[in-house]
Amino acid sequence: MKTKKVVVGAIAATMLSLSVCSLAPVAAAGETVQISVGKTSAEVGSKFSVDVSLADIPSSGIQALDFAITYDSSALTIDSVEAGALINKGVDKADLSASLSPCFESSINKTEGYVSLIWSTATDDASYWLKGNGVYCTINGTVASGAKNGTYDLKITPIERETFYGSKKSNATIGCGYESNGKPVKLDVKTSDGSVTVGKIETTTTTIVTQGPTATKRGDANCDGEVDMSDIVLIMQSLANPNKYGVNGSDAHHITAVGEANADVDSSSKGVTNGDAAKIQKWLLKSISEL
Repeated sequence: MKTKKVVVGAIAATMLSLSVCSLAPVAAAGETVQISVGKTSAEVGSKFSVDVSLADIPSSGIQALDFAITYDSSALTIDSVEAGALINKGVDKADLSASLSPCFESSINKTEGYVSLIWSTATDDASYWLKGNGVYCTINGTVASGAKNGTYDLKITPIERETFYGSKKSNATIGCGYESNGKPVKLDVKTSDGSVTVGKIETTTTTIVTQGPTATKRGDANCDGEVDMSDIVLIMQSLANPNKYGVNGSDAHHITAVGEANADVDSSSKGVTNGDAAKIQKWLLKSISEL
């Protein structure tokens, strides 16, 4: 069985993280921190970035936080991790233990597909703790040249380690909390995993079919509200001389788009034809009862 180890440089920071997050802390009722990893798409061989974000951090703030993100190392490579805007950049000066190592640390195991993320500070000045909502860190990676198309999860998990040195018990929870009056307080955590979708992004073209104008009165080609011989004349003119009497004709009395819709009364043909003029004439002569 493979062992996933966490590389942490600052002993003081690590001990704080363990004491706050692992040693039977008091639970903070009704306070649940949201941890989420973004979702993105990338092509084979290309770079990608996803944000790891925190939300619903209580007003107390977070003094220690540790969790890991697992991924398929055959398809993805994690290249680097950058601290996000939630991390107060001045904390390393305020925390004397940070001289050994930064308060925020990450460890990338490219072979096993495992990224450890740890934040902890020994300072009791809560103004330097994690507060508010926003980006905790950004993970940058590359899609392997041999990766197959598909979606690869970026799954949030507890860090694999002993609950404390020598316990011989495997940690099974995401550590998140703070110290209050010398006692550890644990915050509940809810996670939302991310993913990288590999493959060319398919684009679809939507063809919008626009409907023509609606007829207002069947047979009324000149749109004067009546159906008579003048409508037949206009239909014949638009067919014989479309440049002058067609929909875009130059004559002031050319047929309009609505007029064409009105004139199209002959169901045996599509569009305005001589058949429409003939049918209107038959209706005027009362040889047919309706248009």
